[in-house]
Amino acid sequence: MGNFINLIQNELIKIYRLKSTWAMYIIVGIIIVGLGIFIKSYGEYMTYEEDSWRETLEAENQSLLDESEEFPGIAEFNQSLIEQNNYYLENDIIPVSYGAWQFVMENEMLLSLVSLFTIIVAAGILANEFRWGTIKLLLIRPISRTKILIAKYSSVLLFSFITAFFVLFFSWIVGLILFGFDGMNPHIVLEKNEGIEYVSVIGEILTGYGFSLINLLMMATFAFMISAIFRNSALAIGLAIFLMLAGNQIVFFFIERDWAKYILFANTDLSQYVNGNTPLMEGMTLGFSVTMLVIYYVIFVALSWVFFTKRDVAGY
Repeated sequence: MGNFINLIQNELIKIYRLKSTWAMYIIVGIIIVGLGIFIKSYGEYMTYEEDSWRETLEAENQSLLDESEEFPGIAEFNQSLIEQNNYYLENDIIPVSYGAWQFVMENEMLLSLVSLFTIIVAAGILANEFRWGTIKLLLIRPISRTKILIAKYSSVLLFSFITAFFVLFFSWIVGLILFGFDGMNPHIVLEKNEGIEYVSVIGEILTGYGFSLINLLMMATFAFMISAIFRNSALAIGLAIFLMLAGNQIVFFFIERDWAKYILFANTDLSQYVNGNTPLMEGMTLGFSVTMLVIYYVIFVALSWVFFTKRDVAGY
């Protein structure tokens, strides 16, 4: 067990000693700070005082109505905001001013960037050993190939979770500095498919980030598999990124086919089964999608193991 932990530590050291890895974190940090400054400078978020919140909401509703008359194209969006404001008024709920947790919730979209960076790491962690000629030095150790493979894969997953946590934590810090603290567990009104709901912001964060991590896991495992099979990081990165970006379009292209529901990307978004959402295709259920994800995951891992453990590296 100690050797295995040391293997993971060594792999993480390899990942984090690369300048490109730190460049990824710097890019994410700059984007988060930039988004915060943009919202702070140009965002139309409101602050609410206990003795005047009703007047503030009513004034905001009137402003939205006037804006809808001037720009009919945004009338539907503004009407949604008005309905949310009316929910506060009708239920005598004082709105929480925009703060750190809401900023974190809105930055869930940045997990797509985390998926991209994880694909790059996963694609290179095996392929680069062959490209640099270090695979022989790695395999002459008194450690099984299976342990080496698991250590490398575990390192990829740890990198992805650390990076996702960085997005969450740094977003909270930037939000705290720019917008202030909005409570330990603030609640806000959001429009869901089933109507207006009063929800926990932290609950929305856990749900949104959790669903995004599932897609991240599948794409990282796919890139890792391609790296193990073809020993080519460029191919693994290119193919994984292409499928990550085009996966939904592929599903929609074949959506009229009954077998389309078996495509990986039709099942990676489990949020289609919550909040009153309608599944992508008839016959799809949460259990079905989870089963398909498990099957794909097992196939990806099995192929990685077969090609890595059985390959002759004498020629490298």
